[in-house]
Amino acid sequence: MADFKRLSIEQARQLMATREVVLADIRDPQSYALGHIPGAVRLSNENLHEFILEQDQQQPVIVVCYHGVSSQGAARYLVEQGFAEVYSLDGGFTSWQQYQPDQVAQNHAGRD
Repeated sequence: MADFKRLSIEQARQLMATREVVLADIRDPQSYALGHIPGAVRLSNENLHEFILEQDQQQPVIVVCYHGVSSQGAARYLVEQGFAEVYSLDGGFTSWQQYQPDQVAQNHAGRD
């Protein structure tokens, strides 16, 4: 079975520029509301089953957490559920916000 891969911020930007990807943000609702990568969906225990059933498992998924640590476990779990191409964002949203401050969305009501 394949495993997830780790992506740097630059690698993630390149992948997002060339392919349609799913961004799965696993941080808490408040942190997500304060800022997230545009287009990211908040993934939690409450919507995980629905996410697995509804997402195209052949489409690349980038899992985002705070610092790039817990996203690795979530990425591994998605691989175990049959997702073919899963990535963990190194440095997490903290690094994304530092290096891509113009690419941060805030407070999208109803998105979580």
